Amino acid sequence: MTKNRLEAFSDGVLAIIITIMVLELRTPAGHDWQGLLRLWPTLLAYVLSFVYIGIYWNNHHLMHTVRRVNGTVLWANLHLLFWLSLFPFVSGWAGESRFAAVPMTCYAGVALMAAAAYNLLVQTILRADVSNHLLREALGDFLKGRLSIAVYAVALVTPFLGYPGVWVSGLTLMAVALMWLIPDRRIERVLEQAGQSPPG
Repeated sequence: MTKNRLEAFSDGVLAIIITIMVLELRTPAGHDWQGLLRLWPTLLAYVLSFVYIGIYWNNHHLMHTVRRVNGTVLWANLHLLFWLSLFPFVSGWAGESRFAAVPMTCYAGVALMAAAAYNLLVQTILRADVSNHLLREALGDFLKGRLSIAVYAVALVTPFLGYPGVWVSGLTLMAVALMWLIPDRRIERVLEQAGQSPPG
């Protein structure tokens, strides 16, 4: 089966997730800068979550290398979207709690499961059809993906090490986001070498 429905559905879901996050932002109680500054935890959690969703949307262009998908790939993609759909919940909870230990652990847990789901999607696509070999050539050993999972596991544990651990967890989550913020050009290079060009 072709990948068109998968791509269209995924784009729509990611757009809805971002919309939900921004709609859950509350306006300041007052009309001064102090009122806005009191919301900094919520705004920071929103920005980080927005970046994460943007990263997954950008990296979902791996589908440009894919020729055939099957039902297993569709379910693996839905599995990824499920974990991404939880970002508005954990983002709001972490921000409103001012980054308390349990909400931060849940945030890191969602980030960890989303990364694992993305890795599973990649492996499922590679097993689905031999015509998807361009994806393997583009990603290579996928070291960055495996490293991200390890770092998320650290962010999951550190909030229980006391108050400094919460900030270590937050900084760790930001570090992973920064690691993925630079667009990966390997997929475009592989498509160019194969004489193809990714859709606009």
